[in-house]
Amino acid sequence: MAGLEIHEAAATGDYDSLEEYLKHSKVDVNLKDIEWDDRTALHWACMKGYVECIRLLIEHGADGCARSAEESWTPAHFAAESGRQHALRALFAADIPIDRQNKYGDTPKRVAEIYGQHECVRYLTTAEEEQAKFRKKLGIDEDSDEILKHSKK
Repeated sequence: MAGLEIHEAAATGDYDSLEEYLKHSKVDVNLKDIEWDDRTALHWACMKGYVECIRLLIEHGADGCARSAEESWTPAHFAAESGRQHALRALFAADIPIDRQNKYGDTPKRVAEIYGQHECVRYLTTAEEEQAKFRKKLGIDEDSDEILKHSKK
């Protein structure tokens, strides 16, 4: 499928190729790979923990709340499953909600608990609380996938 080069670059951490594709092709940064559960390039970068690729994708408009087809996982779910705390930190720093539930009601923190990713659980416990407070301060519904666009002050 045309355009999936960004998925391969994100999954392998090939920042230079990813940057080239994003700058010079008309590929949709949120293109879903139907052969891999509708994952986007951001899902792959988060699962593999390639923080620079994560930042680049977000800068180019990647949807941090994009859902996979089968489980309805966000990029944060994949990062949590794989123990990629730095990926979770990158999502959090970009004001992307890191506490969205999948279709079974599991948050990334719960996924980290299931897979024994204790460092991620500790981080997500604090990060979820901080995002919840910030959402409340801005008047954003706690179930909203709205990106927290305002600076955290």
